[in-house]
Amino acid sequence: MYEGLLNQAYKAAIAAADPLQCLGPQHLPARPKGRTLVVGAGKAAASMALAVERLWPKDAPLEGLVITRYAHGLPLTRLQCMEAGHPVPDEAGQKAAQTIAQRVAELTPDDQLLVLVSGGGSSLLTLPAPGLSMDDLRAVTQQLLRSGAPIQDMNIVRRHLSRLQGGQLALMSKAPVRTLVISDVVGDQACDIASGPCDPDPSSFEDARAVLARWNVEPPRAVAERLELGCKGAIAETPKPGDPRLAHATTLMLATAKASLDEACRI
Repeated sequence: MYEGLLNQAYKAAIAAADPLQCLGPQHLPARPKGRTLVVGAGKAAASMALAVERLWPKDAPLEGLVITRYAHGLPLTRLQCMEAGHPVPDEAGQKAAQTIAQRVAELTPDDQLLVLVSGGGSSLLTLPAPGLSMDDLRAVTQQLLRSGAPIQDMNIVRRHLSRLQGGQLALMSKAPVRTLVISDVVGDQACDIASGPCDPDPSSFEDARAVLARWNVEPPRAVAERLELGCKGAIAETPKPGDPRLAHATTLMLATAKASLDEACRI
């Protein structure tokens, strides 16, 4: 009896976070005058993209690219799915992230950017900040993983070593931005899911440097120098809550761990 009950509860929890069930037409933006570009990253990115393909009008243009971890891709018909390294970033992710950045930068105010974000997106959507290399980011990521640092601390650091995270992807877009999020992080703060590529960053360079010190991480020289310059104000901070430059960006939370737990409890 208990085995059956637990199995039902498990299925209910999974279904609550299944993009094909939790992503509906009410979550999608209106058809724009121009193009609709879909980008995304995370372990659920392929499933989210599939849901968008099924819901988007057949006669409306749709294009884009999402990144998921190896062996988690799905065959898509209108969008492209690429696979990359997780939890340690690799060159495949960097290449895909560069492509996303280039395509987002080409958008006009008549277009629409739809961003699909889920857990794991921080490592998959990796584009090093100026002066940093993939080896620098890998070294920091590996040390943080070994240290046992919580994901919130890891993402504070990532947001300050990236060109895209901490709201910076949204800053690249001249088009309106709609972000759809499936959260697997305690607290469900948008800035912590894939390090918030389209959401304001409440943390600072000082916070990032403090995280490395707290977890005894010895950063590569280039990372230490970037954080030092950021703390001195020589490098611009990520956009913060209330920044008018993000007024064109909205975020919707589709599913959370708490919602999955609630569904399991109803069994």
